[in-house]
Amino acid sequence: MKQCKWYFVCPMKRYYEKGLIDKKWIDNYCKGNWKDCIRYQKEENVEYHEDWMLPDGTLDESLKKY
Repeated sequence: MKQCKWYFVCPMKRYYEKGLIDKKWIDNYCKGNWKDCIRYQKEENVEYHEDWMLPDGTLDESLKKY
């Protein structure tokens, strides 16, 4: 499967590169089943979402400051 078209501009990439999130998020969503990613769905529907929202829709307060 190819990676999500939003991967290079998605905060998840930056969070992963800084060691703030586990690789499973990238493997399972960004380079895996990205159609199930809530972030992807919101981007496609031009819906607002926080940068610190994880792909499953969970808001991770610890990422808020990055």
